[in-house]
Amino acid sequence: MTQRQRYAVLGTGALGGLYGGMLARAGHEVHFLLHSDYDHVRQQGLKIESRWGDFELPDVHAHASTSEMPPCDVTIVALKTTQNHLLESLLSAPTSGGGRVLVLQNGLGIESASANVVGPDRVLTGCCFLCSNKVGPGHIRHLDHGRIVFGCLDRDVDDIAQQTHDELAAAGIEVKLSGDMASVRWRKLLWNIPFNGLSVILDASSKELIEDPATLSLARELIDEVAAAAITLGHDIDESMKEQTIQSTITMVPYDSSMRLDYRFGRPLEIQAIFEAPLVAAKTAGVAMPRVEVLRDQLRFLDTRNRT
Repeated sequence: MTQRQRYAVLGTGALGGLYGGMLARAGHEVHFLLHSDYDHVRQQGLKIESRWGDFELPDVHAHASTSEMPPCDVTIVALKTTQNHLLESLLSAPTSGGGRVLVLQNGLGIESASANVVGPDRVLTGCCFLCSNKVGPGHIRHLDHGRIVFGCLDRDVDDIAQQTHDELAAAGIEVKLSGDMASVRWRKLLWNIPFNGLSVILDASSKELIEDPATLSLARELIDEVAAAAITLGHDIDESMKEQTIQSTITMVPYDSSMRLDYRFGRPLEIQAIFEAPLVAAKTAGVAMPRVEVLRDQLRFLDTRNRT
């Protein structure tokens, strides 16, 4: 039998806490990097409320620094992209044995920070289609969806990627391997750009945005711009995906986007990865995204004012 992989989780929030917790519950050795709630989790563990079943982990491998972590087979990067400048130091210990990095972040071009540390051949890149919030110290509430789509950054799916997929699936996580992660990232942007952006600008939940005819129309226009850019760049986006984005938002549990929560708590917004990088890519292909540009500029203004 193949030996189980050891995991590290950098960022024990709504995403890392859920997926890392699921792996730990399934019997994997999982090492969690924590910040503000380190003492709480070290003493009381993690509490997960999930559509996949509620559970508690009273005793977990909690770390205030990655320097204390052992070498791991897979290090999950679940930090916001605004913290990627920290990865050079954070990845050193958990990847010291030659393990892979699984990047689970939103946006474009986000893998380079990890690839610069361990090399592109050791990077797995993924998107999470997830509605989850951190609602208290060591307390994650998973509301809806939860699928991970991931693949290798610079190669076809290999044995390690397959084993990681199989272990995530065995832990009860909905997961899929893809050989075209560039297209997957643009598909995720069909949701992230309109609904993350508008949720901050209009201070509204997904339910409020989708139920108002004017904001629903604006969301559709933003989706059209993103899809047009993706198609021109050669990515696999068809017309049905645009409507699927709307329909999944209609049916999802009312949800505060991660960007809206970041804004509320005065944290930096992921404008570079989710808005600026796609705009730059579209411009290179000669595609204009004027509504996305306006949204980016509004977010920049609000983000600057919110943190000064």
